[in-house]
Amino acid sequence: MIRTWLRELGLGVRFAAGGGRSGWVRTLLTAAGVGIGVAVLLLAASVPTVLDASEARKDGRQPVGGMGEEAAPPGPTTALMAWSGTTFRDTAVFGRLLQADGDREEAVRPPGVAHFPAPGEMVVSPALRQMLDTEGELLAERFRGAEIVGTIGPEGLKGPGEPAYYLGSDTLDTDRAWRVTEFGMEGGQSPLDPALVVLLVVMLSVLLMPIVVFVATAVRFGGERRDRRLAALRLVGADIAMTRRIAAGEVLFASLLGLVVGALLFLAGRELVEGLSISTISVYTADIVPVWWLGALVVTLVPVIAVAVTLAALRGVAIGPLGVFREGTTRRRRVWWRLLLVAVGVATLVYFGPDDPGSTVNEWGISAGVLLMLCGITALLPWAVERVVTWMRGGPLSWQLATRRLQLNSGMAARAVSGVTVAVAGAVALHMLFAAVETAQRKSTGHDESRARAVASSLIDDTAELGPFVDRYAATEGVTSVRGYVRGYADLDVTPNADGYRPGTPFHIGECRVLRELIETGSCADGDVFVVPASFDEGVVEPGDRLDLSGYSEPSDRAEPVWWTVPGTARTTDNVEAPNGDLYHGVFATPSAMDVSDASDLSAVALVTTVPGDDDVVEHLRNTAGLSQWREDVQVLSDTRLTSQFVTIRNALFVGAVVVMLMIAASMVVSTLEQLRERKRQLSVLVAFGTRRGTLGASVLWQTAVPVGIGLALASAGGTALGVLLLDMVGAEVTDWLAFLPLTAAGLGMILLVTVASLPMLWRVMRPDGLRTE
Repeated sequence: MIRTWLRELGLGVRFAAGGGRSGWVRTLLTAAGVGIGVAVLLLAASVPTVLDASEARKDGRQPVGGMGEEAAPPGPTTALMAWSGTTFRDTAVFGRLLQADGDREEAVRPPGVAHFPAPGEMVVSPALRQMLDTEGELLAERFRGAEIVGTIGPEGLKGPGEPAYYLGSDTLDTDRAWRVTEFGMEGGQSPLDPALVVLLVVMLSVLLMPIVVFVATAVRFGGERRDRRLAALRLVGADIAMTRRIAAGEVLFASLLGLVVGALLFLAGRELVEGLSISTISVYTADIVPVWWLGALVVTLVPVIAVAVTLAALRGVAIGPLGVFREGTTRRRRVWWRLLLVAVGVATLVYFGPDDPGSTVNEWGISAGVLLMLCGITALLPWAVERVVTWMRGGPLSWQLATRRLQLNSGMAARAVSGVTVAVAGAVALHMLFAAVETAQRKSTGHDESRARAVASSLIDDTAELGPFVDRYAATEGVTSVRGYVRGYADLDVTPNADGYRPGTPFHIGECRVLRELIETGSCADGDVFVVPASFDEGVVEPGDRLDLSGYSEPSDRAEPVWWTVPGTARTTDNVEAPNGDLYHGVFATPSAMDVSDASDLSAVALVTTVPGDDDVVEHLRNTAGLSQWREDVQVLSDTRLTSQFVTIRNALFVGAVVVMLMIAASMVVSTLEQLRERKRQLSVLVAFGTRRGTLGASVLWQTAVPVGIGLALASAGGTALGVLLLDMVGAEVTDWLAFLPLTAAGLGMILLVTVASLPMLWRVMRPDGLRTE
């Protein structure tokens, strides 16, 4: 029996491989469709490897060491490193300052850095070098003329599109920099918000579902001709079971060929990926390797799905010696099991949904529920198309030709647009969830841009440095005003605790117009002092208390005390929300009221206002601050900000959406060409009888547009329902009830483009030589 089955499968392979031009065209179309799906599935199976490799390189450049008392003693191979990253036009630039303790040739180097940079030298990533070439002086000014002496290798970058640099320095010390003994320390990752987990799971389900649907559709290309050939086999003595095994062998060969095509497309695509950078995501070619068990699953399941879909399709076809009889023409499709899929999906989402918005998320349960609902919506499409076209009557000739064709066999048309339906349904739900989660993840910063556009701060040794610091920012292009003050920290004159520490308080020294931005001053004149109580018990300051201004340091390193007494005339007041949203407490004094000439650990702070609408002024401010982030920095104020985890997921969604949309467009072209090839003879007959080509072209357009319209309506309704259900799971409210409109328009536009792309094939098959037969 096994030998017989293998022989019959082999006969199907021979029909697929040796069936002449028509057989090869049918096999290649199926292989192309399966290959596109396999390539995308292999790409998806590579995502864990890509993420692991990127995270490993990120951990590999983390320093091992410490600062202050925790710093290791200097040695011939140790080096100092300080954080020095920057931002340019919303693009984060990774950066570090490096300083060798001994000989630079022996000093420990970050991964990807061949030569340790000397002071004034830097090594940059290829992406940053390109930014410097394209952005010109606006970005180059920030590096103060540093000479580029090398390129960071791939082992030191998260991806080829990451802008990064290492800049040599000679001003670092262990008070503000790490002493590095080696590189390579595993970094911790904060857990994802449950709402982001739901968003990520839904995103993966929505992006991968159309691929599976398309693979299932592709293996049914050429179904009508295959059925006629099987009827001929019945005429020469084959039974029903034998014909099904022959059909399985034929589609098995096409699917295996599709695996080869998919592997080739995957290998060709991965070579092009390294040159692409979408948003902030970039990938090295070497990282794109499928996880072995996911790759094995794809290679195993694709042929199994192909054979299963083919055998399922033959169950609705009666193949006899005298012809092929389709049950679908006499018996209507049943709707109960299709609705059951949707109901089970809803029940699964309700059961596995989090008990409250902050609880743990069951990823597999939510994914199963989403997939079941999308499968149910897709399964409803053939039933809906069959019901709707039954009611269609009259109209222009092109409309009548299209509706009659759909009434005779609507299954192929429904299958052709099933991928669009499931993609739009998932996209509508994802868009609704995305909009709501974005609202929740868009954190209010409390920044007031009307009072200041940025806050600059810098370490200073003396209050005399405040003036030049303010002048530098006042001279920056696009700045309209700068208000500066001095900030520091003092210890209270109390008995130290067991560890030698004393409670302390911050102090702020500035003119009255600056203090009004931080506290409620009321009447204010030079010489006034104000006290704002802290919201906690420790470090409460009152008029008459004595403060030590010698600076915050370890007890063993504490310098001689520098005493200053809070005057008894100091007024207790309340703070106000600063332009950056913070609430400050402690001592607030005007310049003549507090002498801090002998104080340590002082900072100069400037509230900067700029010309409205000038986007480049932010970059000019960052240029003024330079790259010594540990010493001087600029905080750009913004009313709201998105969490970094959400931004990462959003960028990944854009990448995945681009890939899936390209795959759907390609699948629609292949499906349309297959339909035209199947109807070549009918179209030729109509042309021979005098039917206008424009009429036939319009009929082909209607035959595509009607199922697409029904599918988009079904997808909009089902996707909206799914979106509402998901939003209820994460405790969010619907923020966009019309999410389906742009997605529906995008689906219609894609169908129009695919139809235009198929017109050359349509004109070619409508020639009289299509009447030839054997």
